[in-house]
Amino acid sequence: MPLEIWQVTLLAVLGIIAGILNVIAGGGSLLTLPTMIFMGLPEAVANGTNRVAILAQNISAVSGFRKKGFSDFKLSLTLSLVSVPGALLGAHTGALIRGDLFNTILALVMIAIIILMAWKEKEKKNKKKPAQAPTTTPNESVLTPTRLFWGHIGMVGVGFYGGFIQAGVGFLLMAVLHNVMRLDLVRVNMHKVFIVATFTLAALLVYLAHGKIWWIPGLCLAVGNSIGGWFGSQLSVNKGETFIRRVLYIALLAMAAKLLFG
Repeated sequence: MPLEIWQVTLLAVLGIIAGILNVIAGGGSLLTLPTMIFMGLPEAVANGTNRVAILAQNISAVSGFRKKGFSDFKLSLTLSLVSVPGALLGAHTGALIRGDLFNTILALVMIAIIILMAWKEKEKKNKKKPAQAPTTTPNESVLTPTRLFWGHIGMVGVGFYGGFIQAGVGFLLMAVLHNVMRLDLVRVNMHKVFIVATFTLAALLVYLAHGKIWWIPGLCLAVGNSIGGWFGSQLSVNKGETFIRRVLYIALLAMAAKLLFG
């Protein structure tokens, strides 16, 4: 697919923003995936092509976390491996799904993510209120066998969704790693980028086998995502998060309306 200069620039810039968002929280693909569809890529091709950028982004982010001294290869690997079967099945489903149905599913996912992001932002504001007596127990952050078990079970479903849609999978991963396994947010993101890199490689091979990868837009996007993934891994505090998410709400609502009503 030949691209004009403005399209190359747009994909690279969106890739940087998406890479940062994906590593710190999630939802970056909710910008890049609809953009590629609006540029004229068939829905399944856009879904597959997006994986080229996601893989590059997370390899970059894994390297960034490792350079900062954050790495737990054994746990990252076991969580990743249980996500792969689901990712393979999800990718096969995504490669075969009809374009109009995919658009509807993606639009509904985008709306659901907007609601989730708004709820998260409200929750964060509530936490800024005067602190009360601590309610956590000393064992709350301990990685118990029960938390390990349910965390690995959760990764099967996360893998399927990641292989199928990908967009917003970071929120699901954070829910499992932080809410179920009770890992701190730095280690959540450390494991998240490794897991996504692993199941994305598996999904990419499926989309490639179905002929659903267009390399030129994929590589343009990958350059931006790689840069964004690196910066996302380096940011300990996202000072512009509130502004970015408000702009994201508007963009996502507009894209969802376009996908639903044409």
